[in-house]
Amino acid sequence: MNKFLSCTVGLTGIILFNLSDNATAADIAAGEQIFNANCAACHAGGNNAIITEKTLKKDVLEAYSMNSVDAITTQVTNGKGAMPAFGGRLEAEDIDNVANYVLSQAEQGW
Repeated sequence: MNKFLSCTVGLTGIILFNLSDNATAADIAAGEQIFNANCAACHAGGNNAIITEKTLKKDVLEAYSMNSVDAITTQVTNGKGAMPAFGGRLEAEDIDNVANYVLSQAEQGW
């Protein structure tokens, strides 16, 4: 009985872990679609067409303390400087997906 219970718990853990990975991948994919539709005009390839030194590259995000999902979410939601606020245009989940996508791309070097 203990072996059965151990196997069941272990298998359940593996399944849940795989499901969470798929959910994350789906969120990143959704974030990419939202980014391409709403952000790429100014930020294609992690660049910045308006203020060229403020890119979405990892080192720049770190320099401006924008290297977290929370910081990026706040920026996208509220806007700042030349960047408009998207809080009234996008759902919170969409903004979270975009933030995760941007951070993921920055980590990978765009």
